[in-house]
Amino acid sequence: MTTTETPSMEEGTTADVTGGPVVLPNVTPLVRRKGLLVRLSEGWIVLIIGLAVLAPLLPLADYAIPIGSPHAAPDFGSFSTFLGTDSLGRSMVSRLIHGARVSLVVGAAATLIAFAVGTVLGLLAGYFGKWFDSGVVLISDVMLAFPGLVLLLALASIFGPSVKTLIIGMGVMGIPQFVRLARAHTLAWSSREFVRAAKGLGAGPFRLLSKEILPNVLPPLVAYLPIVLSHVVVAEGSLSFLGLGIPPPRPSWGGMINAAKDNIADQPLLVFVPSIAIFFTVFALNQIGDTLRTRFDKTIEH
Repeated sequence: MTTTETPSMEEGTTADVTGGPVVLPNVTPLVRRKGLLVRLSEGWIVLIIGLAVLAPLLPLADYAIPIGSPHAAPDFGSFSTFLGTDSLGRSMVSRLIHGARVSLVVGAAATLIAFAVGTVLGLLAGYFGKWFDSGVVLISDVMLAFPGLVLLLALASIFGPSVKTLIIGMGVMGIPQFVRLARAHTLAWSSREFVRAAKGLGAGPFRLLSKEILPNVLPPLVAYLPIVLSHVVVAEGSLSFLGLGIPPPRPSWGGMINAAKDNIADQPLLVFVPSIAIFFTVFALNQIGDTLRTRFDKTIEH
């Protein structure tokens, strides 16, 4: 009596219809590595946020009190004089770090307001359509057509320069961008099979929007947050440069540039330091935002 040995099935193999082993290819999963610019951008944002949060604990001089002679050269013997002093003898490092607190607080608050209001309006407009959709789209188009800087200048002139005015004005200015993005993704996801199936099973509009559509709309919207935040940082700096931003002596990057612009020929460092801070921050936020959009936005071809 003879016996027939059955080929052993190893990991990565299976059997075909004839009983023979079929070797399956080992597919290496696609891993998208972050570029050097993205890593440096993330490091810069972490550094700025860390310095802004820990500013009260750092060995910094008061940003409003002179610590030496005006236009003093950088002195590496003290952290407060690391970048020298401004035209009134105040610490440039202290004013730069506290200016970062203003830019980040104003930018984050305004961006979150625009994100929350714009997402809700975009979801409702994209799902319900008809007259509500037409009204939301019309208002968004009008707001996008109106120059944002002019709106901010008008609000600052009427209500006076303050952190509250900047947050409300920039938050309103950013709403139409999130409305259009949320509406477009809501229209795309509303026609998907699983949404129609849930609707056929008796799910109401609130259930569909909150459980089926919103989780799919949120990732691309969140990925867009850093880009909007970079626009807000630039807008805040522009208003402060024009004298309609954060009132002195509270520092802001735009206000530091405005205060030193008359001395740019003799003291270029006073202008270049806050300008470089704005440039690096905006550049880093755009790099991070583009990376997140490539990863989470399904409408972008990879």
